Amino acid sequence: MAELWNLYAAFFRIGILTFGGGLTMLPMLKYELVEKRNWITEDVLLDCYAIGQCTPGIIAVNTATFVGYKRKGVLGGIVATLGMASPSILIITVVAMFLEAMMSYAVVQHAIMGIRGGVCALMLNTVYTLAKKSLTKKDPENKLHPDKICVAICAAAFLLAFFTPIPTVLIIVFAAVAGVIIDRMTGGAAA
Repeated sequence: MAELWNLYAAFFRIGILTFGGGLTMLPMLKYELVEKRNWITEDVLLDCYAIGQCTPGIIAVNTATFVGYKRKGVLGGIVATLGMASPSILIITVVAMFLEAMMSYAVVQHAIMGIRGGVCALMLNTVYTLAKKSLTKKDPENKLHPDKICVAICAAAFLLAFFTPIPTVLIIVFAAVAGVIIDRMTGGAAA
């Protein structure tokens, strides 16, 4: 029971202290789950996050569900999901009650503009962290080098996302298929 309460409390804290959605929550998820609690590794977090991004629904909630499931099975997934969603439900309820009246104040409009700028910075930080971890590989001397195949798939996915109307989920599926095909063609040497 204590473990379930810890799951709920950890995801409640993540949910109430981060703004801007899934990408901006990744640094907090990493700190809380990998560094502070040592519940999962960074690689497992990125895997859960990638799965959460590919499945329907909110990325942060999906990630919480997968991490909770890895810790304590189905009940852990439910508890972690409730922990992540509870702050949003509470905040949205309070904001909905007062937002229309408050939006006429210039200070509220400026605060929202400032939050948007901060969220953009957090998202850029997350993209940088993900790119550094996902687009490199270690050589025998444990030095990081760009993984040319991952960089090529990333560039192709970016171009498709930026210049075509192809849905993001299909781009992710195409990238996964490309990774499998390249792995099969190289006999696993691409990893």
